[in-house]
Amino acid sequence: METILLTFGFFVAIVFMMSIGFIIKGKTIKGSCGGITALGMKKMCDCEEPCDNLQAKLAAGDEDAKVEYEQKFAKKETQFYEVK
Repeated sequence: METILLTFGFFVAIVFMMSIGFIIKGKTIKGSCGGITALGMKKMCDCEEPCDNLQAKLAAGDEDAKVEYEQKFAKKETQFYEVK
């Protein structure tokens, strides 16, 4: 039981120190530069239907959006990450 309390206390102390650091610096947490594309992989789309952004482009008649829709959603195949 002592180990669990010490571990919990340690995590509380770390969270407290992180909150003090946030208050002092005032910076928000940011993502990594490039994400999965920085690793040389194409982003996978596992959505059942297009996002709102793509739907708006399709409604506007954007040809690139039509090509993207055909590639991602017209084929009902499972898509995987591809390593370049």
